[in-house]
Amino acid sequence: MATPQLQVIRYITPLREGGSLPALVEVNDGEKYVLKFKGAGQGTKALIAEFIGGKLAQKLGFLVPEIAFCILDEGFGRTEPDEEIQDLLKSSVGLNLGMKFLPGAISFDPAVNSVPNMIASMIVWLDMYLTNVDRTARNTNMLMWKNDLWLIDHGAALYFHHNRSAWETYISKPFPMIKNHVLLSGATKIKEADQIIREELTEQFIVETCSQIPEEWLLSREDDWSAEAVKLMYTEYLIERLKQAPSFVNEIIDAGS
Repeated sequence: MATPQLQVIRYITPLREGGSLPALVEVNDGEKYVLKFKGAGQGTKALIAEFIGGKLAQKLGFLVPEIAFCILDEGFGRTEPDEEIQDLLKSSVGLNLGMKFLPGAISFDPAVNSVPNMIASMIVWLDMYLTNVDRTARNTNMLMWKNDLWLIDHGAALYFHHNRSAWETYISKPFPMIKNHVLLSGATKIKEADQIIREELTEQFIVETCSQIPEEWLLSREDDWSAEAVKLMYTEYLIERLKQAPSFVNEIIDAGS
C-alpha cells in the first residue's frame, strides 16, 4: 500500500523524550502526527529505519501508528521563538516522517503489562532481523493504547547503514545486544514465530517497501552513491538477512537460555 504524503500546517509542541526533538504537528487532513525530522540526530538514516521497521511490523500484523511522508515547506516555523527548534525546522525542509498521534497512550511497562509468548517471540524475531538496539527495559518503545500493544520508534534499527562501505559484512554478523531485549524472557516460541514470519516477509514485499523510500533520504554527503544504489543496498541487505534467520534464531535461543 502506498504511503500517504501530507502537508504540515502547524507545529504544536516539541516532544523532548529523545535527543532528536520529534514534535507534535497538525497536517492538512486535520489529524495530528508525531513528526520525525530529517534534520535531526542521525538524519535521514533514522527516518529510513523508522519507515522500514514500521512497514515490516505492520505486515506482520502488529499495531503501528499510521505512517506518512510529511512535507515541511521552506519558511515553515520562521516565527518559532526557540532557536534550536527553528534551526531544526530550517534543516528539515522537504519530506519528513510522521506517525499518527495516539492521544492518551502510555508507555509499555514490563512489570505491569504482559505479552503472549508468541507475540513476544515475533517481536524479538523482528528486532533481531532489523538489529534494533532500542527495545530494552529502560526504553521499551512500545505503547499501550486502548488496551492494545503498539510498536513505535524503529529509528535505531538497521545500524549497518552507518557504514555503507562495509554493509555486506553486517548481513551475517551476530547481534549480541538482543540479550537486552525487554521481551526476551517471554520469547519461548521463537521457532514457531520464525516459521510464521518467513511466510509473510516475501522478497516482493521487501522490494515494494524499499521502493517507497524517498530519493532525498537516500543521498548522503558521506559518499557519492546514487539514490538507486543505496535503495538496492537496503533491498539486498533485507533479503539476504532474511536468509540468515536459522542462525539468528539460534542466537536468540542462546541469549535467552
